[in-house]
Amino acid sequence: MMRLRLWPQSLVGQIILLVAIALFVAQAINFALLFRERTRLELTGQTAPVVYRVVDALDNRPDRPGPDRARARFVQTMPVLAGRARPDIEKRAVAMFEDIGLPILTVRVAQDEAERPLRRWERIRMRASGDWQPNNRVARLTLAAEYEPGKWVVTQARGGNRSPHFGGWLIGQTLILYAIVLLPLLWVGRRLARPLKQLTGSAQQFARTGAADAVDERGPGDVRDLTMAFNAMRGRIIAMLDEKDRMLGAIGHDLRTPLASLRVRTESVEDEGERARMSETIDEMNRMLEDILSLARAGRSTEHPQKVDLAALADAVVEDFIELGSPVTMTDSDRAVAFARPQQIRRALRNLIENAIVYGERAHVSVLHEDGLIRIAVADEGPGIAEDRMEEMLEPFTRLEGSRNRETGGAGLGLALVRAIMAEHRGELRLANRPEGGLEASLVLPA
Repeated sequence: MMRLRLWPQSLVGQIILLVAIALFVAQAINFALLFRERTRLELTGQTAPVVYRVVDALDNRPDRPGPDRARARFVQTMPVLAGRARPDIEKRAVAMFEDIGLPILTVRVAQDEAERPLRRWERIRMRASGDWQPNNRVARLTLAAEYEPGKWVVTQARGGNRSPHFGGWLIGQTLILYAIVLLPLLWVGRRLARPLKQLTGSAQQFARTGAADAVDERGPGDVRDLTMAFNAMRGRIIAMLDEKDRMLGAIGHDLRTPLASLRVRTESVEDEGERARMSETIDEMNRMLEDILSLARAGRSTEHPQKVDLAALADAVVEDFIELGSPVTMTDSDRAVAFARPQQIRRALRNLIENAIVYGERAHVSVLHEDGLIRIAVADEGPGIAEDRMEEMLEPFTRLEGSRNRETGGAGLGLALVRAIMAEHRGELRLANRPEGGLEASLVLPA
């Protein structure tokens, strides 16, 4: 799409381009008008000498000698003119004869070149400058006018040349106009764009992390009002998120206390089977509570990003599963270093491996480099997921198996939590069915 590539995306770029196009169109119209007027003046300047000589010759007929008689000749037949025909000068000459009020029946004009001997002072000047020419060739106009049927008067004059500096002068004028108009506009545009760029960056940072620095309130009045409104909204949202975190912390603390009390009470149950089932239920409730709190706090992690070798991190997570006897394998991978929060990536990878084991019997882990991205893929050998349910499975409390039986899966928060972690890392969670069967879930992060 050439048009999309050439058209600037920024507000300042579009304004400057539109003004530049408008100036170009205005200068093009100005050039056309000036060129038309200049052409008319040049035609008049070239035509006037021969027209005036015809008028003067007709006023001084052959039977009345005059000083200009030698510059014109009268013939009784239509003369043959040597050289290139000039219909433009013919048309202009007819108009000038009509303005004078002289009845002319026909006008013919031709242009050729003639050698004009140099005057003495011209020869001296050219010899002194080293640009010696024995003769000088000039353009010559020959005009034949039929003033009565079958009677013609023929006269000649030196033709004029168009000034070679007209185009350069107009280009210089255009460049000066562009400088006068576009440079101040560029300064105003940058003054307008700087706070808008800062505002955009702050909004993007807030969308990723849930926190952002306040934007400097500067620039034109409208931009300052926008910045003030954004800062006020930012402060209010941060206060609400802080209140939410405090509330979640209190809820987590209040729920963990009775769960710990229940765990203690289970020790007094004499039936070992019942006691084990109660302990599993409490563990499940603890895991669900932890997942809910983690999902609610997504985007406001206190862990700082750092350089992490994702291949080594994935290998450590896989080793933990292997030590517990889980069917997990990992393909040998090269180093894959990226800025990430290691605890969050570790948790996201554990969730994917657990899902692969529960729903797909086995988990195969690999770390791949793809077009400036790092992809941690977890493949299983299960039935996969129907294409029309891929997006649905990323929503909280959504399970592929809808019975809500704890033995066939968790609460449906795992993939939602993984997607939230990836969004915080400017990455994404990809789900795709494998051609050979099973599902492949991938953590994709920028390298």
